[in-house]
Amino acid sequence: MLIYQGYWCFNGFNYITAIIIKLLPQPNYFIVYLCHSFLETDNNYMTMKIENDFNDYEAIGDDHIGSSSDTPLRPDAFELSNADKIESIKGDVKHILETLGLDLNDDSLKGTPNRVAKMFVNEIFGGLNPDKKPSASTFDNKYKYGEMLVEKNITVYSTCEHHLLPIVGRAHIAYISNGTVVGLSKMNRIVDYYAKRPQVQERLTIQIVRELQEVLGTEDVACIIDAKHLCVNSRGIRDIESSTVTSEFGGKFKENTKRRELLDYIQLDTQF
Repeated sequence: MLIYQGYWCFNGFNYITAIIIKLLPQPNYFIVYLCHSFLETDNNYMTMKIENDFNDYEAIGDDHIGSSSDTPLRPDAFELSNADKIESIKGDVKHILETLGLDLNDDSLKGTPNRVAKMFVNEIFGGLNPDKKPSASTFDNKYKYGEMLVEKNITVYSTCEHHLLPIVGRAHIAYISNGTVVGLSKMNRIVDYYAKRPQVQERLTIQIVRELQEVLGTEDVACIIDAKHLCVNSRGIRDIESSTVTSEFGGKFKENTKRRELLDYIQLDTQF
């Protein structure tokens, strides 16, 4: 929600807290990045003045801040068929390229709008479509394996939602079975599904853990992602050496001993 010099009066502090949370799910980000607040109290009435500038939203994008742990989708996100979406996006891409001054009659460029539209819908943003969510078959842990299982160095290809530039890296996933196990390749597919959409790395890490917790019926799931963001490496600060590491630890992985054990496994030099 975009707000310019808004004024509200509320009878009590709780109403102000509620409106902040509703405007942006992470209120700290709202306060720090989106507004300057001035509070005046008069007979239990509190007035909040919120001043916002478009540049604050630019700062959010450059600072790579997400606003929610759920992918922000509109209610009508799936009303159009994939074919209709491709046709619409194709026209938009054509307009962008022509605005930049490119001649789309050139043999190299004439098919670009269609290629980009198909890529968006069917490939790099294909994870937005719930029909593509992988079915994760589970099995009884009949061999009574009681230690953590680690799937490391899973390739991550995603797209930064702030600049629509690639995020490329590795994910490391671990879980401790409570009686149920999942096929190894399913963990890779879950990573790929949530990566194939406009993302922020923090959200991607959380979504992977939540999905596996639901599939396995246990809180004992962890995920660590180490990735390069081309919105940092190729533009802006243009730092080609830096990478971003995020982690989400559930259940027993919040314990220092389990966390240390996981990190030791990840650091193993696996060669074939």
